[in-house]
Amino acid sequence: MRNKLVVLAIVVASSFAYTKLMARVGSGSPPPDAPFEQRADLIRVYKSERRMVLLRGDAPISTYRISLGTAADAGPKQREGDEKTPEGRYEIDWRNPKSMDYLILHISYPNTDDRRNAEAGGFPAGGDIMIHGLPNGWGLFGNVHHLWDWTDGCVAVTNAEIRDIWARVPAHTPIEIMP
Repeated sequence: MRNKLVVLAIVVASSFAYTKLMARVGSGSPPPDAPFEQRADLIRVYKSERRMVLLRGDAPISTYRISLGTAADAGPKQREGDEKTPEGRYEIDWRNPKSMDYLILHISYPNTDDRRNAEAGGFPAGGDIMIHGLPNGWGLFGNVHHLWDWTDGCVAVTNAEIRDIWARVPAHTPIEIMP
């Protein structure tokens, strides 16, 4: 039993160290922007369906299976650390190609209402809600990541999908996150 615990501890420590090392390496080069007619002007996330759709006008141009926060089914994000994915209307306010997760698009959570509601409960609202790929160095898990919700409140897709999303979603694109 003791040997199994030692092996488990080594595996966990090694995984942690590998993830931290790969975070320093970063995501690499982002893809070029898609042609204007292939860019989205709205992102819609359907939490209950674990689906995200990029739209141009009213027409869907791409659909993705997603993973959410580990407590996503417990309602909208209410405070920092609750591991829920927010609900409401936001925008993609910045992008980072050198993040711990493969290419991130930051969602403008919290908005004024989110902040007010969290503060009324005596909690910070939190932040750092993003659309992203897998943690750097773990891309080989690809589609397996949708078998469970594993983020802290973010919207996760495969690395290939985030490259497509990055190319199609300019800064300030609105995002609607539905229950």
